[in-house]
Amino acid sequence: MPTAPRSPAGPPRRRPRPPVRRRKPRWAMRVVTTLSVVVLASAGIGHSVLSSLDADIARVDAFKDMKNRPQAGHGMNVLLVGTDGRDRISRAQRERYRLGGAPCNCTDTIMIVHISEDRERASVVSLPRDSYAMTPDHVDATTGERHHGHPMKLNAAYAEGGPQLTVRTVEAMTKVKIDHYLEVDFTSFMKTVDVLGGVKICTSEPLKDSYAGLDLPAGTHELKGGEALQYVRARHVDGASDLTRMQRQQRFLAALVERATSSGILLNPLRFRDVTRAVLGSVRADKGFGTGELLDLGRAMRNFSPSSSEFTTVPIGQMGYTVKGVGSTLKWDPERSARLFAALRADKPLAPYRTRSEARKVDVAPQQIRVQVENGTATEGLGRRVDAALAATGFRTTRLPVNAADRTVKRTVVAYDPRWDRSAKSLATALPGSELRAVKGLGPTLKVIAGSDFERVRKVRAVDPGQGESGVVRGDEVVCD
Repeated sequence: MPTAPRSPAGPPRRRPRPPVRRRKPRWAMRVVTTLSVVVLASAGIGHSVLSSLDADIARVDAFKDMKNRPQAGHGMNVLLVGTDGRDRISRAQRERYRLGGAPCNCTDTIMIVHISEDRERASVVSLPRDSYAMTPDHVDATTGERHHGHPMKLNAAYAEGGPQLTVRTVEAMTKVKIDHYLEVDFTSFMKTVDVLGGVKICTSEPLKDSYAGLDLPAGTHELKGGEALQYVRARHVDGASDLTRMQRQQRFLAALVERATSSGILLNPLRFRDVTRAVLGSVRADKGFGTGELLDLGRAMRNFSPSSSEFTTVPIGQMGYTVKGVGSTLKWDPERSARLFAALRADKPLAPYRTRSEARKVDVAPQQIRVQVENGTATEGLGRRVDAALAATGFRTTRLPVNAADRTVKRTVVAYDPRWDRSAKSLATALPGSELRAVKGLGPTLKVIAGSDFERVRKVRAVDPGQGESGVVRGDEVVCD
């Protein structure tokens, strides 16, 4: 079933401020910075090369006097916050890459980076800046006034209470304990891409955005720093701008990780030094996240690759949720987001491992297709067997198969409402030899009438791997083939 595009909204204002023309966040840049440091440390070049990193990282006490925190889970959770830093980019670069406007003391990007306890997987969960949030009681970072908890957009927590309120609000919303805090701006992004020698990106359709200056024909491209910046920040490419921008960012980050881990740069001390300097130029971190932690983490992740990473955005239940005094917000889906954060706490993958070569590509992901199974034969238990096989492949079956009115069906039937024809074709692909049958008024739940010809359910996956219950994609699913 189709998903609605996300509609961005501006940051909240608790006090009047001068109007500022700002671009939307480039969250991939923030993840690039964090994961690049980890990947670079995995080269094992030694403490002598990295010992100066502590001096390059500004420190912030993000956990001071924090109480009543969530129970610690397994693995490591890093809260990654991105702030505006365009003042560090030259005027010529701002004009060339359409970075107009003045910088602001604001957070454009908030996400949780979970590193598994065995150090073999990184899960990145993006928290939309306009998410509806309820803050704990806190002290205003600007005025010193004490505030009771009140509703706001998630990105406003930083302006009102700094890193501490941001951490506390995220922990209250997710029930995930944050172990470390990293705050970066996007100015090191172009340098990082350049010192890596560029990143290869593939696109099946032309991408053009006059606002960001992006103009890429269909095909494979080697993007340098400035072009990469345009690629990940463009949000006027088509009608589903936020959704497609997120997909581009996932593709870019996966491609960058592949570039860093396969190019031999990590084994070259001089280039290694250049990359670390580019990445760490504008980082603030909590006092406990230092060189030792980076080295230990890096050594444990020597085999890190695109297939080791997965990316998603917290599931949204309601777009345009209006709150008095706050404006239009995004309200999370309570059930799906709870499952997502439970997986982080339990140190489990966000989505089952998918083998690319075994699955047939379809337009609509199985996780988006609801199915009612009927047994159209006299064979007892066939309905349960078909239901279980479809569910194991990812389809949202009712798990309550019934007997069909006709128990002499020879060829399996996929009955569908014409409005859900793409979902029907995807389901039929999973049932080799099945017959498609349009039924007006059937609604969004498709019906499978199992016939005597049923043998198996074929594995399928969406052409766009960003589909699925939480839109989880694995790094190797979005890099160039």
